[in-house]
Amino acid sequence: MTGAVACLSGFTGLEVVIHGSSGCYFYPASLLKRPVHATLLVEDEVIMGSEERLRSVVSEVASSGLPVAVVLSCVPAVIGEDIRGALDGMDVVVVDSPGFAGRMEEGYMRALAALAPEVGDREEGVTIDGLNPVDPFYLGNLYETQRLVSLAGGKVAAALAAGPLERVKRCGPVALQTNPDLASGVGRNAGSLLGLDATVAAVSAAADRCDLDPDPVAKEAQAAEERIDHLCDKFLARHDPPAAAVFGGRAYADFAARALRRYLDAEIVCLAPRTGEGATVSLEEMQDRIAAADPDLILGSSYEHAAAPEVSYVGLTFPQRGQVRLHARPIVGVEGTLALMEAVLNACGRS
Repeated sequence: MTGAVACLSGFTGLEVVIHGSSGCYFYPASLLKRPVHATLLVEDEVIMGSEERLRSVVSEVASSGLPVAVVLSCVPAVIGEDIRGALDGMDVVVVDSPGFAGRMEEGYMRALAALAPEVGDREEGVTIDGLNPVDPFYLGNLYETQRLVSLAGGKVAAALAAGPLERVKRCGPVALQTNPDLASGVGRNAGSLLGLDATVAAVSAAADRCDLDPDPVAKEAQAAEERIDHLCDKFLARHDPPAAAVFGGRAYADFAARALRRYLDAEIVCLAPRTGEGATVSLEEMQDRIAAADPDLILGSSYEHAAAPEVSYVGLTFPQRGQVRLHARPIVGVEGTLALMEAVLNACGRS
């Protein structure tokens, strides 16, 4: 459910209603810090039916003149009410994404499928794909990808999930991936922007179809590589390579592990993706893996940091509790790789 709400909340021009109890509302609302609405069901409505309450809330929200998306939580999904029938005649998108349907990525993809993005006729721009408002790098990834496309002489047609809702029907023919774990499948996939080599390759792959010039991006990436190599060589002249434990979505975790090996000759003592085959999803398993690996650097979320607060830490995924985050920090593109290695060097240097 949270993944669906996150996806929908990224678009402007759309009202989002969570159909469920207060608990179903407060978690995504506190995590996203974006304006969303809720029916806030109570016991009587769970027993006697929630359709009247739903119509009342949606009618009030729709008075803004914007279309409405309703995300079903566990309670209405279990009750089995005819939600679409209850909302007949209203401009509403219904996303059936209760918590028991799967993990956050499943909810995100269900919401995106309900919006049905498609490539626009004669659209020549690129699509920025894989943006998730729950991601601490959401805005940074959006801005960095926009910057790279502009640097290459191109334009952005649409961003999933960001920007005006109407752009989802006018996506570009080529997609640049900010997070391959959330690839929409819209347009031709030019590749991932996670890492310097990957960024140059992706922009180059998009160049023919979207009339881009990848040379400025390649030059900037080469200069960034030299800066990183210089500072990492200085670090390794004074310190041993770190022993790192890496947690996060599979795409981010794999990228971070590659970067640590490439630039710092790090030993990855624990690589525990949250998604994909063999994912580490329980708090107990995560704590056990950290204890067994005994790392001197952890990349992950507040959960991993809390499990070993004495270990040097760099945030890689949500949640990031207890930290002030004002800057739109990317993890993709040239600036994303620079930002990651800057954070790692600073964290290790303080230990």
